[in-house]
Amino acid sequence: MFESGPTVARHLDPVADEQIQPNGVDLTVDAVYEQVEPGRIGRDEKSVGERAEVAPEDGSYRLDPGAYVLKYGERITVPDDHVGFVYPRSTLLRNSCMLNTAVWDAGYEGRGEGLLQVGHSIEIEPGARVAQFVIAAADHEGRYDGTYHGES
Repeated sequence: MFESGPTVARHLDPVADEQIQPNGVDLTVDAVYEQVEPGRIGRDEKSVGERAEVAPEDGSYRLDPGAYVLKYGERITVPDDHVGFVYPRSTLLRNSCMLNTAVWDAGYEGRGEGLLQVGHSIEIEPGARVAQFVIAAADHEGRYDGTYHGES
C-alpha cells in the first residue's frame, strides 16, 4: 500500500509544505546535465559517461528536444520496509516531456536523478517541482548498498 504524503515527507530533506501532496512529495530540480561521453554497462562493471551541467539562462533552463539528466533537490531515505517510485508531474507530460526513473530500493539514501526526455522545447526554473516521490510498503531481503548509495 502506498503511504500518505505527510508520511513520505518524513523521509525527505529539505521539504516545504507546498511540496506535500495527498500521496507523495514533489521533487524539485537542483541541476540539469547533458551526457557528453559514452557510458558503459558490462556484466561485472559499469560507468556513467561524462556530463556537462546545463546553465540556466535568465533564471530558467531552456531545454531543446533531447535527453537530459535531472538531479533532484531533496535528499531521500527509503525506509527499510518500503520501496520508492518517482513519477513525473502532469505538467511535464502536458508539455511533451517525460521523466524516467528506476526503482528506489529499501535502504537507499541520497539525492537521486531522473532521465528527462524533452519532446518540445521547454523552460524549467531551478527549484521547480517536476516529479513526485511515493513509497509503498514492501517485503525485501537486504538493503540497498550499491554504487549510488549516499549520492549527493
